[in-house]
Formats: sequence, C-alpha cells, structure tokens
Amino acid sequence: MSEGTVSLPWIVIRQDDNGNRYRVGRYATRAEAQKVADSFEDPGHERLYSVERVAQNGDGGRN
Repeated sequence: MSEGTVSLPWIVIRQDDNGNRYRVGRYATRAEAQKVADSFEDPGHERLYSVERVAQNGDGGRN
C-alpha cells in the first residue's frame, strides 16, 4: 500500500430473504462496519447484515 492510500478491509454484506448478497459499504475498522450493520437491523424483515474482512490483495476474496 502506498502513502496516502486508504485501506478499507471491512465490508458490510446484506443478505435478503432470497439468499441474494449485496455489498453495502467498505470500512476501515471492524467496529465501524459492525456499527453500520447494527444500524440496519430491522426485526420485521428477513434481511441479514454481516461484517466480513476482504483479502489484502484486493481480489474481493475473504481472509
């Protein structure tokens, strides 16, 4: 990573009741990502929000 580059290794994933997964956003820390995921939770819906770390090489895979 070069100087001035921001690392956002944590992502929030939304999974709907049909099993489709969507990336909601990327965040610098797990705590920040978890706070966002928690804010989206709605007991009246079947959507699930999770926090995942993406691979350091930027290929979109998970560590």
